[in-house]
Amino acid sequence: MLKNIKLIATSLICIFFASAGVQAQSWPNKPITLVVPTAPGGTTDFSARLVAESMSKTLGVPVLVDNKPGGSGNIGNQFVARSKPDGYTLLVSYSGYHVGNPHLFKQAGWDPIRDFAPVGMMTVAPQVIAINPKLPINNLKELISYAKKNPGKLNYASSGSGSIQHIAGELFKQQTGTFITHIPYRGSGPAVQDLIGGQVDMFITTPAGVVSQIQAGSLRGLAVTGKKRLGALPQMPTTDEAGLPNYELDSWFAMFAPAGTNPEIIQKLNLALGSALNSPEARTRADGAGTTIQTMTPAELGDFTRKELDRWGKVIQTSKMTID
Repeated sequence: MLKNIKLIATSLICIFFASAGVQAQSWPNKPITLVVPTAPGGTTDFSARLVAESMSKTLGVPVLVDNKPGGSGNIGNQFVARSKPDGYTLLVSYSGYHVGNPHLFKQAGWDPIRDFAPVGMMTVAPQVIAINPKLPINNLKELISYAKKNPGKLNYASSGSGSIQHIAGELFKQQTGTFITHIPYRGSGPAVQDLIGGQVDMFITTPAGVVSQIQAGSLRGLAVTGKKRLGALPQMPTTDEAGLPNYELDSWFAMFAPAGTNPEIIQKLNLALGSALNSPEARTRADGAGTTIQTMTPAELGDFTRKELDRWGKVIQTSKMTID
């Protein structure tokens, strides 16, 4: 009896792995969806659309972008975490949500390590401190001075509570000794529109969402939070040059699949993603948007995510930041 049970168990395991192998060989045979947990218009959305068409040509099936904003990224992340691990539903993740939310929400509804299989890194970007041009402020020192003289009068947008923009705003307040009110949005796109319209005064966000508006004069860029100036906005100083040293913040954007996705499918996705990112067209578009393309293997992204989860956990704890 025991021998028969062992034979049955062995047969089932063999059938499982054989089935998984067949699935990987036949994949993909239908459209693939890239879920973006923000509204259109920000760098997460930009990163997804940067690779979708090229990946579609490489894989031979449509690669679609599906924006699922809300819940500070938790709605989109939950959706992918609970999706079938068959390689057809993927997450284009944003560092503020992926490694920030687990430290900010008691019940985010997903786990960045347990619920996702890393596919590959996509882009990295600093932040730009942008304001509505109607404000009587022309540079970063004037912004700090104005905020100190008018506590509570200014407000700043974010793409959601717990996002990097939220963290950036709180760190800005701590380092400058100012009080500026936080206004959370359901993504960078709506925040930028309200910044242009004057409903909010300030937004610290990735360049892709604001470069064209700064170039057109719809917004005023005061500084970039990286170590060097942006090629797309060479006249804009770094925060160090503008008088706020040690205020450096980068965001990253990466692709993940639901945990349990076949490793062969993950590898095929990584190769298609790398091919898309390394194309001259993608690099030109990324440079123009103030972002840097960066690739990683699934294993490298997994290690990187764990380190970032620990790093941002310490930043959030030190800043004593809480969800509004």
